[in-house]
Parts: sequence; C-alpha cells; structure tokens
Amino acid sequence: MSQPSFGGDGFQTEQELRRWSAGVAAKAERYQEMQTEVAAVSVTESSREDFVSVTVDATGAVTDLVISERSREISGAELSELVLRTMRLAQSRITEQVAEVMTRTVGDDPQTVAAVVDSYRARFPEPEPEPERPTASTVDEMRLGRVDDGDEPPRQRPGRSTRPSHDDPDDDNPDDDWGGPSILR
Repeated sequence: MSQPSFGGDGFQTEQELRRWSAGVAAKAERYQEMQTEVAAVSVTESSREDFVSVTVDATGAVTDLVISERSREISGAELSELVLRTMRLAQSRITEQVAEVMTRTVGDDPQTVAAVVDSYRARFPEPEPEPERPTASTVDEMRLGRVDDGDEPPRQRPGRSTRPSHDDPDDDNPDDDWGGPSILR
C-alpha cells in the first residue's frame, strides 16, 4: 500500500486520505482474518502402525490423544516414545498450515509472512527420523555371548559334551537324549 501524497489542493488531499484509510481498514481486516484462521489451525498425526494418534492446535498444545488397544503389543517405554514423537511430528506440521494461511490472507506483506513462518519453524522443528524397528527381515546376524572387538568368531571351549551318546551302554534310556528319565511317562 502506497503512502498518501499530501500537499495538493484540499479535494485531492481528502481523496488521498480516504483511499489510504480504506487501504488501512482492508489490511486490518485481512490481518484479523489471518489471525482467526491461524488460531483455527489443527494438525493430527498418527504413529507407525497407528498405535497413537495426536492432535495439536496452532500453539502446539495437544488437544486430542488416542492410544489404540494394539499399543499393548509394545512396552510402556516404547509407547511413551511414540506419543512424544507423534506429538512432535504433528507440531512440526503446524508451520505448513500457518504458511498457507499467511500466504492466502496477507501474502502481499512478505516480511510479515516470513517472520511468522520462521518463528513457527524455530518453535516446532522437524523431528528426527524414527529409528527403524528391527524385524526378522532386517536382522542380519544374532550372536549369544560376549561381543569381541575382533572379526574372529567366538572360539569353542574344549570339553566333553554333556549329551550322552546313544551308543553308551550305561544309558538307561536310549530314547532320552538328556540322560535322565523322561518326564512324559
């Protein structure tokens, strides 16, 4: 909006003041509309496997939290982590919606748009990516025992096997691999 040019004749000055005043009123109305729409922003995000759903408002406050019955499949620590991670993800999505509202309502004021969007971005940064949960297909190797620093596989200790051989003449029950009476009889 341009500034009025004063100093001409009285009629021209009056016309400029009216034009300028109407522009200020229109701009104030657009800013009021922007403020109302930003206040109505709400974002809902769901966690992996839909264990958790979190809704946040424009201030980042949680307005709804849904924890599914399936969440019983994971530990309390994992559930807590999912709630916080999902909340942060929802909060980080607020910036996108605020930027869209700002551009639509007061986009002719790029400094204001940039300042507001940057403040949301600083307040609600993008969360770290979720660590991948190991599954049967992602586990390459599993070892029991102490992990050594070297690349050598763990050495077997010399010693005799505790399992009796079926060829042992002192074995009372050749069908039992563990050397004792069967518990199934």
